Amino acid sequence: MGSEGKDGPVIAFWIIAIGLAAAVVLVLARASMDAEAPEDGARKDVEIYKAQLAEVERDVARGVVNESEAKTLRTEIARRLLAADAAAHTGTAATRKTPIWATLIAGAAAVGLAVGVYMTVGAPGYGDMPLAARLDALANRAEERPSQAVAQRAFQATMERPAPDARHLSLVEELRAAIAERPDDLRGLALLARNEALLGNFDAAISAQESILAKKPALDASDHRNLAELMIVATGDYVSPEAEAQLLEALQKAPSDGASLYYLGLMHDQAGRPDRAFALWRPLLEESPTGSPWVPLIADQIPRVAEQAGIRYVLPEGRGPSAADIAAAQEMAPEDRAEMIAGMVEGLADRLATQGGPPEHWARLIAAQSVLGNNEEAQAILAEARQVFADRAEALTLFARVAASQGLE
Repeated sequence: MGSEGKDGPVIAFWIIAIGLAAAVVLVLARASMDAEAPEDGARKDVEIYKAQLAEVERDVARGVVNESEAKTLRTEIARRLLAADAAAHTGTAATRKTPIWATLIAGAAAVGLAVGVYMTVGAPGYGDMPLAARLDALANRAEERPSQAVAQRAFQATMERPAPDARHLSLVEELRAAIAERPDDLRGLALLARNEALLGNFDAAISAQESILAKKPALDASDHRNLAELMIVATGDYVSPEAEAQLLEALQKAPSDGASLYYLGLMHDQAGRPDRAFALWRPLLEESPTGSPWVPLIADQIPRVAEQAGIRYVLPEGRGPSAADIAAAQEMAPEDRAEMIAGMVEGLADRLATQGGPPEHWARLIAAQSVLGNNEEAQAILAEARQVFADRAEALTLFARVAASQGLE
């Protein structure tokens, strides 16, 4: 029954479309046939002008018109006769250039082309959906997204948890005991949240971060962003309504917070609004300091997002991730990615402390520490970087941009 109901409008559509196409072709054919009419009219004019010449001769013979007047009449009638004869021959040539069969073939080809284009880009069987209705449907889709709890349960049901390292597990148990004795230790809660996430205990990690928001006297952007990030990792990179609310809180406090802008763009992409995702990601990609954690993530996704939004976009030079980077990131579990990032940050910090490095590397370390929630370390590194490069205006400008994007100032 469902198939018959859907096929009915489709059949009716094609009947109407074919009927209209046939009517158009018939009109073109009739126009082609009517093109012969001027030739017949011109030939009749030729006969009339010949008769008028004969009439002039008769009038001369009867004495109605004198010879001088007759000469003038003959000249005028002869001029019209030549024009009519030329028109008759031109009409014949034009008619022969556009025969009826050519008109029919051209009309059929136009109809066939139109049908082919519609079958390629159209949607037979679907009713018209105005832009306002599409936007309403997308808004409903965004509002009906799965909650954090539903998405988290679904993801964790499929997630494989490797056996934790015994030493790491022992340290986390000690940290749990310490927090039980000192529940207001904000630094300890931050460490607990991060390490519970590394173990795959996302409920405990989120609970620890929520405790920070409840107990910290003055919240900053990173507090809300860290909670949102834990929620997103716990659902396999899905941005739930609860995570979105935390991202918006973070952006209220720091409108240029890079990580929050990236995740908000991801949410729009997941909700079927690639245009909004692109509007957030493009300036973030092009203006972020080299080494910002979200740059390779955006560079990997923005070509697809731009194409879906109907926008022609070419990645800025040097912003695209390598094939190896993409493959490695896609194959890693969320907790493994977090651990890898933490290890990379630690290695970069050690290298800069012992060997030094260019301003871009310092900016990368500052941004990475902030994204990991280590705001005190980020502030300390920022202060040290400003001392090291105090005489380089371009470096100080770079550090100021990083600090602003991370909400450190």
